Amino acid sequence: MAIVALKDLLEAGVHFGTNASLWHPRNAPNIFGKRNGVHIIDVKSTARGLIHAFYFAAKLARANKNILFVGTKRQAKDVIRESARAVGMPFVCERWLGGTLTNFETIRSSIRRLDEIEIRMAKPEYLRQSKKVQARDGRERRRILRNLEGVRTMGKLPDAIFLVDPKHEETCVKEAVRMGIPVIALCDSDTDPALVNLAIPGNDDGIRSIQVITKVIVDGINKGRTETVVQMPAVSA
Repeated sequence: MAIVALKDLLEAGVHFGTNASLWHPRNAPNIFGKRNGVHIIDVKSTARGLIHAFYFAAKLARANKNILFVGTKRQAKDVIRESARAVGMPFVCERWLGGTLTNFETIRSSIRRLDEIEIRMAKPEYLRQSKKVQARDGRERRRILRNLEGVRTMGKLPDAIFLVDPKHEETCVKEAVRMGIPVIALCDSDTDPALVNLAIPGNDDGIRSIQVITKVIVDGINKGRTETVVQMPAVSA
């Protein structure tokens, strides 16, 4: 079965880029044309990026590596959360906390704090605590969960990152580069594809587009976990 069909990409609107005046020159090879002032992305370029991403994700999954899914823009949140959960991968879909990668031990300390609060709240004697203490603990628990729920079980830095829109996730990309973590990303026509290791040209604003791209990453992970994967082209960190 084909990794992706061009028809599916077109039906999902993956080919719709941004306003032509906002385009990034390095995206020239990925532009098919212009319609009503909007760039049209060449879905053949998208398909090539997806094929590379599929085999890279499969190779990582085959080696029991972790891919961190990131998408905090409104259109991507639910897709990223549901897709990451479907394959048991960590995710960030609310807000990227500065230092998530570069100051990982601080993030882990916040998660340990969450564990402590929940253990305390689960004890029968906790009900004897004052309403003020219970309310304070509840607020702190909700705050930590909101930001760190998706990385709660991530005991070490991820082996790779898949994200939607490197411009929107600029801090994440910078931290990944600093830590030498390869990044796979859905990049619209206004984004410099050189920001990431493996760019997938495509519409990063449409929910259906994000869904069809993310599904290929999920399929790659599932493929790597269940079958022998052929050798894929190297992706530099």
